[in-house]
Amino acid sequence: MNESKEETLLLVDGMALMFRAYYASAVTGYIRRTKAGLPTNAIYGFMRYFWDAVEKFGPTHVACCWDLGSKTFRTEQYPAYKGNRSEAPDELVPQFSVIREVMDSLGVPNISSQGYEADDCIGTLAAQFSREMNVIVLTGDHDMLQLVNERTSIAIMKKGHGNYFVYTPQTLLEERQLTPAQIIDVKGLMGDPSDNYPGVRGIGEKTALKLVQEYENVEGILANLDKLSKGIRAKIETDLEMLHLSRDLASIRCDIELECDLNACRWELNHPAVVAKFEELEMKSVCSWMGVEAL
Repeated sequence: MNESKEETLLLVDGMALMFRAYYASAVTGYIRRTKAGLPTNAIYGFMRYFWDAVEKFGPTHVACCWDLGSKTFRTEQYPAYKGNRSEAPDELVPQFSVIREVMDSLGVPNISSQGYEADDCIGTLAAQFSREMNVIVLTGDHDMLQLVNERTSIAIMKKGHGNYFVYTPQTLLEERQLTPAQIIDVKGLMGDPSDNYPGVRGIGEKTALKLVQEYENVEGILANLDKLSKGIRAKIETDLEMLHLSRDLASIRCDIELECDLNACRWELNHPAVVAKFEELEMKSVCSWMGVEAL
């Protein structure tokens, strides 16, 4: 728990938690449902992850960020962006609106922006509020490591509940020998199969890391093309346009227009509202391990 007086904002990557929670339980073949038939397995799993993080990091403020559909400025730049993703499972789809209601009952603002991803909302809020408090981003997405700075830590969820690797500038450098900005350069070179953009064809992670560590960034690499092997140089020159586009697609925006009142993010539970919501969802057990009781 955060026992110091210092204020801390926990930014929750709602999309990452929901998908993780759904697949972690659906793999058993059993989908938890209410008596009316509403699937709730992802909601239940989300709350486990969320509450573990609240207990571990003891935030004074919390906000939760979401995608708003698949059309974003990135799909306008590159129509194939995330084009390899399958549709969300039928049992998961209705749970997205319900988990937002759950966050409302907890007094946690749901933040999203048309044309942008949850990542961009997180990046913008982290940039804005890290000026006045520490920020912790709860996610399973390693793309977020580019947001790390002295006031912003990224808590990457590991297997099992309450298990995290918390990245700071120091731990990122120790583990990957990279700075936050270099995360973007590496992705520009190697691309990202999960987001469906190629980077420079024929350059994988190992080569991308070596190039960035040796020449600092993409600009440094391009200024030293004559020092590279003929094969690597040819690949970069052939895919130069895609290199720049891939790096842009990998860059989380930290300056989008967002409305988020910090006072509204203050972590204060309204016990009756929380109890009512979880009773409606037939999840009284959640109230038990949250220590929330009807007043």
